[in-house]
Amino acid sequence: MGGDNAPEVVLDGLELAAERHPDARFLLVGDEARIGAMLARRPRAAKLCMLRHAPDVISAEMKPTAALRQGRHSSMRYAIDSVACGEAAGVVSAGNTGALMALAKIVVKTLPEIDRPALAAIMPSARGDVVMLDLGANIQCDPRNLVEFAVMGDTFARAVLGLSAPSFGLLNVGSEELKGDDRVRAAADVLKDSHIGANFHGFVEGHDITAGTVDVVVTDGFTGNVALKTGEGALKLMRDLLKQVFTSSVPARMGYLLARPALDRLREWMDPRRYNGAILLGLNGVVVKSHGGTDALGFAHAVDVAMDMVTHHFNDRIREGLARLSAPAPVTAPAPP
Repeated sequence: MGGDNAPEVVLDGLELAAERHPDARFLLVGDEARIGAMLARRPRAAKLCMLRHAPDVISAEMKPTAALRQGRHSSMRYAIDSVACGEAAGVVSAGNTGALMALAKIVVKTLPEIDRPALAAIMPSARGDVVMLDLGANIQCDPRNLVEFAVMGDTFARAVLGLSAPSFGLLNVGSEELKGDDRVRAAADVLKDSHIGANFHGFVEGHDITAGTVDVVVTDGFTGNVALKTGEGALKLMRDLLKQVFTSSVPARMGYLLARPALDRLREWMDPRRYNGAILLGLNGVVVKSHGGTDALGFAHAVDVAMDMVTHHFNDRIREGLARLSAPAPVTAPAPP
């Protein structure tokens, strides 16, 4: 029931997702009478969906603290409850981001090995898709948090991007080893000697995100959110400037017609719907946040991300990675004289 055009966009997205994932099963939570009538007009999704009525909806304006107190009978809370009790493997919501994060942390809870969950997303770069985390779940982080984020980012890149050995780096104010504060340098020291140390690029800077220098960019939630919003603003500025340029005169419009095939490819490559679906990593279940203003294609992509994480047993792989990180280093026997 969450999102700018819910539940229509959610159901249209599930109709697309049902074609891609015919073996999946979906639990739809919300106004049963309203959803049921709409679902009947979407036959592929109807075959895979079960409905559960929820009398309330958490609004986009509701604060997380209010959602925790007042949202016990909301569609979002019922959906998250289904993950917490093991009925569902994951939840996808286009609703209130703050409420979803707060409810997920309290109800689903973090994995025992994880100190704090992190918000991750996929972004475009010159070399392909890049994973970045944390994007706002944790404003302040210590070295342990950054190391855990790196392990989760590595696992996510393997599961969702299909990379066998993703490279990763810590976002910093410079690439030199002496740059940054104590926590970033301490995290780097741990990662160098970890089981994924061979893929540790070291420190990366802001321009390395779009350059695709590494497959996974690790940072704290404050820095990550600023970087994310800056990138979104830069993309919007580029689109607005291109529109101004190609509509400024008759020759410019003719130039647009000549350049249109290349611009269409650029638009497809930069299509935000391809990158819809931010993931709260480190929980006892899969939690994916769809952008509230997305369309059916974007929501279907968020479902794709959740399905990838479930089918690749994402949380089991996080546990394995953290276990290897905390395991004592093997003791090498001295060579015989």
